[in-house]
Amino acid sequence: MVGVLLVLITLVNGLYAFKFAADFLKHKKDAWAEPGNNVFLALWGAITFFLATFGISDFALSTILYRARKLTSDSKLPGTLNTQCAIPVAIMALAYISTIRVDTVTLISCIVAQMLGAYICPRFAVKFPAETIRTFMGVGFVLTSVLILAGKFNIIPLGGDATGLSGVKLGIAWVLLFVFGALNNVGVGSCAPTMATIYALGVNPAAVFPIMMGACTFSVPMGAMEFIRLGQYGRKITLFSSIFGVAGVLAAVSIVKSLNLAVLQWIAAGVVLYSGASMLYEEFFKRKNYCESRV
Repeated sequence: MVGVLLVLITLVNGLYAFKFAADFLKHKKDAWAEPGNNVFLALWGAITFFLATFGISDFALSTILYRARKLTSDSKLPGTLNTQCAIPVAIMALAYISTIRVDTVTLISCIVAQMLGAYICPRFAVKFPAETIRTFMGVGFVLTSVLILAGKFNIIPLGGDATGLSGVKLGIAWVLLFVFGALNNVGVGSCAPTMATIYALGVNPAAVFPIMMGACTFSVPMGAMEFIRLGQYGRKITLFSSIFGVAGVLAAVSIVKSLNLAVLQWIAAGVVLYSGASMLYEEFFKRKNYCESRV
């Protein structure tokens, strides 16, 4: 079954790669004229997806940089964030699923749950204020990281070495990953909440990675192909991220596979804490600037 999953990942992302290549070649003159130094974009792609392989949001990192350096317009930013990560995320998923042991039922059912959430729920998800969702998620992430750290310092028992879930825990994972799939549509990335959920349910931190990336690698290219059809994305950024991001992914994957359980637990705590703090920071300053503008 895992072999079939790997083939499906390859086919879906191969179709995306074909559509991107065709679109880039069709508009290559305009693409090369887009802003951004080639060397800088190559280095940024490698660094961003090196960090993303550990679960750190490439959406958050890239949003800050692209806006600060005016590398793409706000109207093309959502498309660029999706198209630039499709190939690197596919490599992450293939590498983790093929090398890290995880229960097949847990892996496939969690992937399906998130895909269904991404497909069924957009019309409902967009009705909720994105700011409110991010605030609640941010608080939840911070609390989760505190619990992980409390477990590391033996204050409370937390975590485990399971490679899969069953019963009530698996049901909880299905429901939450379904929701996380929907939240992708309001700008809340699914990697950090998936990591926090699966780890908190007692799964070995290493086994979190194939579930986390496997759940993303089907929904991302489907959305990315729609942005390509509409022409609403940065072609040059996507090219360099697709090529050099893969190099960053391969370097990071080799590190993750060699790390012991204790180090992965620290990484999980750091990623979840960073994600929560950055969400709260962003929403706090948005509201502060809004209030100041009304004065």
